[in-house]
Amino acid sequence: MSDKRIDVSVNLGATIGSIIAFILSYSTWRSVGWAIVHMLLGWFYNIYFAIAYTDILKGYLDRLF
Repeated sequence: MSDKRIDVSVNLGATIGSIIAFILSYSTWRSVGWAIVHMLLGWFYNIYFAIAYTDILKGYLDRLF
C-alpha cells in the first residue's frame, strides 16, 4: 500500500512541475513550442526560472501578498 502511495505522490509532483513549467514558460516567452519543451523538462526549468528571473518572481509574490 505505501509503495502505491509513493508512486502517486511522485507522479503528482512530476505533473505539477510540468504544469508550472508550461505556465511560466508561456507567460514569459509567449510561445507554445517553448512551453511544451519546458513542460517536458519540468522541474529543471522551474529551478532555472527561479534562479534566472528572481526579480520577476519577486514581482509576482509582491502582487500576491
